[in-house]
Amino acid sequence: MTEHHAPLPSPVQPVFDTVLQRNPHEPEFQQAVHEVLEAIAPVVDAQPELARDGILERLVEPERQIMFRVPWLDDAGTVRVNRGYRVQFSSVLGPYKGGLRFHPTVNLSIVKFLGFEQIFKNALTGQGIGGAKGGSDFDPHGRSDAEIMRFCQSFMNELYRHLGEHTDVPAGDIGVGAREIGYLFGQYRKITNRHESGMFTGKGVQWGGAEVRTEATGYGAVFFAQEMLAVEGDSLGGKRVAVSGSGNVATYAIEKAYQLGATPITASDSSGTIVDEDGIDLAVLKQVKEIDRRRISAYLDHRPGATFVDGGRPWGTAVDVAIPSATQNELDGHDARSLIDGGVRVVVEGANMPSTPEAVDAFRAAGVLFGPGKAANAGGVATSALEMSQNASRQRWGFADSENKLREIMKNVHDAAFAAAERYGHPGDYVVGANAAGFERVARAMLAQGVI
Repeated sequence: MTEHHAPLPSPVQPVFDTVLQRNPHEPEFQQAVHEVLEAIAPVVDAQPELARDGILERLVEPERQIMFRVPWLDDAGTVRVNRGYRVQFSSVLGPYKGGLRFHPTVNLSIVKFLGFEQIFKNALTGQGIGGAKGGSDFDPHGRSDAEIMRFCQSFMNELYRHLGEHTDVPAGDIGVGAREIGYLFGQYRKITNRHESGMFTGKGVQWGGAEVRTEATGYGAVFFAQEMLAVEGDSLGGKRVAVSGSGNVATYAIEKAYQLGATPITASDSSGTIVDEDGIDLAVLKQVKEIDRRRISAYLDHRPGATFVDGGRPWGTAVDVAIPSATQNELDGHDARSLIDGGVRVVVEGANMPSTPEAVDAFRAAGVLFGPGKAANAGGVATSALEMSQNASRQRWGFADSENKLREIMKNVHDAAFAAAERYGHPGDYVVGANAAGFERVARAMLAQGVI
């Protein structure tokens, strides 16, 4: 144990000590493992059989870690070299499933933390999928379509050998949208001579993609918030909402919040935050970020009554609901206290681990309803699993059908987390509940399948 991590209960502390020893320079991964081990300690106390046969020790060690060189040519003819990753963490419940992230901050620690979180998130959906994550330190921002195509083709030239609809099924993440998925899938198809639609999700609806997949993570986070409020006899109607980010998750969280009667008033990117007290104009946001691909400050060109906070984050604004949807550790203890002072009642994580441990502790201590990412943002991967089902059966479901299935899955995820929290003596604590429910499913499958 180091000064950076609080002591854990005795049944799980030795496991974390080994993680620190084996992964000394991976703070994001350490943080994710610490959170899970702390949350599942009550499960281990109540059901020690779920920790026998090295279950915990195996759970924190990836089944496979792949790192590779990605050389590509830019438009000037210069050879560029990036690093690619795929961490296949657990396949006990089904084929590995998790997105690819292209961003200059990507490193092994971040990919491992994301893959580890994916195990429990995917287990919570009940869809029969394992946990993985991957990506590259390649930055698609400012690159031409031709450069992105060449990079994606080089990336897939190595990764393809580790993928397949019964082995590992990637999807998108930060920096990997429909354009990148198209190039990656095209190269996989070319190399393998197979149109294996189910080996990639997030595809265009014209060639095997699922309706609602683009919207699913944002929609799902809002559905989860609605379920949390429903337990207390309340709803999103009339609530002020702060959202961070301006990618797919943030955009469609804003859209669904509007549809459920709330007023989202913020959006952001790495340059700063927009605050629009009249409510974010979704059409303007999509124009600026999806079509023009400009910084968020360009929103003011269309909505001069809004405010741009240069370099700022959305958490200083008084709201009822907060949905951090940008990236990991974007909301710290100071931000949490600002939100609490502003009267926040619900926080749901649209991104993966966007709240620091200090922020999570502050929310829980203040009695704020807090939905951790592995539960609240499970809608994306859940809809990916629905896409896999459609591909396997050669079916196409309409938007309304897909959204209804997503809503039902998010209700089931909420109910599983809520029930597990009650079962282990932490009523209303979705951090304990989500981790405990996911861990139970994974651990029982591991016990059934032997020491592998």
